Amino acid sequence: YGNFIDDLRLYVRGGTGGMGYPRLGGEGGRGGDVWFVARERTTLKSIRDRYPQKRFVAGTGANSSVKALKGEKGKDCEVHVPLGISVLCDDGKQIGELNAAGERFLAARGGLGGSLATNFMPCKGQRRTVRLDLKLIADVGLVGFPNAGKSSLLSKISHAKPEIANYAFTTIQPELGKIMYADYKQISVADLPGLIEGAHANKGMGHKFLKHVERTKQLLLVVDISGFQLSIKTQFRTAFETILLLTKELELYKEELITKPALLAINKMDLPCAKDNLNELMKQLQNPQHFLHLLQEEMIPANTLEFRDIIPISTYTGEGIEELKACVRKSVDEEAEQENEEYRKKKLLLLQTSE
Repeated sequence: YGNFIDDLRLYVRGGTGGMGYPRLGGEGGRGGDVWFVARERTTLKSIRDRYPQKRFVAGTGANSSVKALKGEKGKDCEVHVPLGISVLCDDGKQIGELNAAGERFLAARGGLGGSLATNFMPCKGQRRTVRLDLKLIADVGLVGFPNAGKSSLLSKISHAKPEIANYAFTTIQPELGKIMYADYKQISVADLPGLIEGAHANKGMGHKFLKHVERTKQLLLVVDISGFQLSIKTQFRTAFETILLLTKELELYKEELITKPALLAINKMDLPCAKDNLNELMKQLQNPQHFLHLLQEEMIPANTLEFRDIIPISTYTGEGIEELKACVRKSVDEEAEQENEEYRKKKLLLLQTSE
């Protein structure tokens, strides 16, 4: 995975309370709390580099004294975390998530100060080990088998500069790019490590890849028109089979992924025979049921993906790239409009019911 980190374990401990003052009934201050605060331009790597111990402890509450019968609260400890973080307990149960800048999550509560109720003895703060799990948030997620040309596409449509090489796992870490439009609108696109058959069962980088797909609003499948073969030992798959296999992997990991709006980019149209292959593929996509017999039963998805647009492209010659950018924009705008419409209807319904 190179330098990219998408989960990190941290030890957090709330501060201990301050001592009470039995003779005058004074109360010690509460211990400080540990907070996770979502901040843009923060990465899990930067947290690990800045705090190699990965321990975060809040301040101790002040003791009660003759001068101040109510002790002051201990200093809070704030940890800046990236957006798109899920906070998990040690047993893997999710206890919180932070998706927008400024959101806060109480990771460890400080202990109570000494008072009459506690016989003037202070309490210790909450302590636990938590795991921060990052899922990239992007408008569009590029989905495809290795070598389909996802990285090349990302570098063509955005300012991202992913490292591109010619071997099975070309992308080893997620890359985020932004498509910039003439009217200054920006759409974020995530290129995620290549799926392989069996990814849902965590083969290859299975879950490390698939969890990032969950947070993207739309899917853009990138398929090589000439088909795909991972290695000499594995079977060759045509473009049609590749689409069904990708659908199956997404479905087996989480069925909701299939309900996301999807576009299909058919890459490498500069290759010889690409036009014939495309005609064949379009026939198959129009009536997928007629061609399912070509596949083994375990490879057939329960539901097929409905593509809003199918765009033939070539990242080598630049063919279809502008059309693809326009389709992505149209699809994202339509989806946003639909969400706004639903939100307006909900508001209207609430107003009507309250009246």
